[in-house]
Amino acid sequence: MFVYALRANTLRFFSIIGIALIALVSLILFVPGYEITTTSSILAEKEKIKYDKIKTEDDRISFLNQFGWQVEASPAEETTVTIPEEFDKILKTYNEVQKQQGLDLSKYKGKSVTRYTYEITNYPDYNGKVYVNMIVYKNRVIGGDVCSADVNGFIHGFKRPQ
Repeated sequence: MFVYALRANTLRFFSIIGIALIALVSLILFVPGYEITTTSSILAEKEKIKYDKIKTEDDRISFLNQFGWQVEASPAEETTVTIPEEFDKILKTYNEVQKQQGLDLSKYKGKSVTRYTYEITNYPDYNGKVYVNMIVYKNRVIGGDVCSADVNGFIHGFKRPQ
């Protein structure tokens, strides 16, 4: 026979925990304008964008059009690169840009990939040249960025600035 005894302190402890959980869930559900930004919300946004079946130039341009970019008809550069086995400081920082857009180059260490660079023709509120780089592995976009050609320029993910 198994007998278990509960003390008043134990009941009080679990009651307080239960009330705290109910209050937390109520706040999350009923406070207007409250939004949780998590990896799952980044992934949900990523799922709307089609990153695979990138076989032709038209596929690459269509991919960029999903973000609202208009680019020159042919790439300014197309090159094969190997993602290093070890990331230096610069590559770690670049991979953080990738992670912010739901991608991760560390999964492809040591792989040969193709980088396509296109000139963007509709970058908002900027007069200099702006390029978009797409990193493709086995017909799938695994990384990329939008950057200016200026020395003191900028770099960010595929998403258009507001």
